[in-house]
Amino acid sequence: MKKSEAIPANVTETILESISDGVFTVNHEWRIMSFNRAAEEITGIPRSEAIGRFCWEVFRSNMCEGDCALKRTMKEGKAFVSSSTYIINSDKKRIPINVSTAPLQDEHGKVLGGVETFRDNTLVEELRKELSGGFILGDMVSNSDAMHRIFAVLPQIAESDSTVLIEGETGTGKEMMAKALHRQSLRRDKPFLAINCGALPDTLLESELFGYKAGAFTNAARDKQGIFAAAQGGTILLDELGETSPAFQVKLLRVLEEREFQPLGSVVREKSDVRILAATNRELSRLVEQGRFRRDLFYRVNIVSLQLPPLRERREDIPLLAERFIAKMNRLGGKSVSGLSPEALSLLMGHSFPGNIRELENMIEHALILCSQGEITPAQLPSYLVQQGPPIPEEASPDIHAAVERTEVELIHAALERHGYNRTAAARELGMHKSTLFRKVKKLGITLPTVDGRHSSSAL
Repeated sequence: MKKSEAIPANVTETILESISDGVFTVNHEWRIMSFNRAAEEITGIPRSEAIGRFCWEVFRSNMCEGDCALKRTMKEGKAFVSSSTYIINSDKKRIPINVSTAPLQDEHGKVLGGVETFRDNTLVEELRKELSGGFILGDMVSNSDAMHRIFAVLPQIAESDSTVLIEGETGTGKEMMAKALHRQSLRRDKPFLAINCGALPDTLLESELFGYKAGAFTNAARDKQGIFAAAQGGTILLDELGETSPAFQVKLLRVLEEREFQPLGSVVREKSDVRILAATNRELSRLVEQGRFRRDLFYRVNIVSLQLPPLRERREDIPLLAERFIAKMNRLGGKSVSGLSPEALSLLMGHSFPGNIRELENMIEHALILCSQGEITPAQLPSYLVQQGPPIPEEASPDIHAAVERTEVELIHAALERHGYNRTAAARELGMHKSTLFRKVKKLGITLPTVDGRHSSSAL
């Protein structure tokens, strides 16, 4: 074929139908113009139903809610490669995917819309979980035996309609656990609403939960629906329940026992069809003994109890959580940070984390403000962490260093796979010299193919 000859349209279509990656195009109105066979298989949506619809109606991705790679491509006129996200398929299952986008142009360079290719990463994610020993439940991820025990019983708890008490220090993920329970329950298609009981005085808390009628108090010009009414059929999380007053506890107990509530200013009681989840960073049983929390209410909310361990008791999760936060912030901020340097990770592993997972997430966000690509170093972590001094010595923390090594193995394997085992390219992505990568591979006992991504026979 001569260079000036174009590839026939039917040949291009045959190629698109043959590849295993999903491919679709959109116009400037975000309506899907083409949809290949692999896209049908991954999404479970026939091409005839997809074409003409808005792309977010078909994919229902978390990327659609925030930083859409295709939107950035069409706005900036350049391609973006390998963003990690997920979609919801026709069976309402969450499918992890890798996304690449590019502007769709005619022969004169005029932008007609955008093209996106995506690859189903379900098997890769399952393999990664097996290799790392980690377990993912919704937005929660863990290598910890204590968390695995909770994850194991969560499906049975979710199927029940019983009240659940979630206890744990501030920042341990109590609301995320509550959302995971809701998403696995029979109420998953109904609302999930949360309220911080400790942040409001009794009167305002009651009006937020139960609503009020016009004229119930000054400035109540019209009826207001409360959370109990808005969440009908769904789930309510009463966060920081231990901070409530005895007077409010009496009213809440009546609602839980009678499954009815009464809006302020109303003489009519309304039926309540909601599941109650309660969360607290206080030990309610101790508050009961101190006379600061009603015993009868405690027994009512403590039908099932989940204790979330603090991060200092599940240090093996620090590398896993840090990797997840980096991936999330890379996607939201358009950055390409590859991970933590061994020195930075050692500092994190030696920290006590009084603020738990929330503190770790804030640390990673701080680092990504100062770091746009490559590895995060100690200089980019919060200064108070660096000033704490050297990390815990190796002989004092074998589990910590084993977790660090496991994370290094995962990062090196992932980089090599992305570059077809091209050692030089993988070392460049990891921000190290090829000889450094060689030493790490030898030290960590990583077995690699004898052929790399550049030559037909080349050893590291």
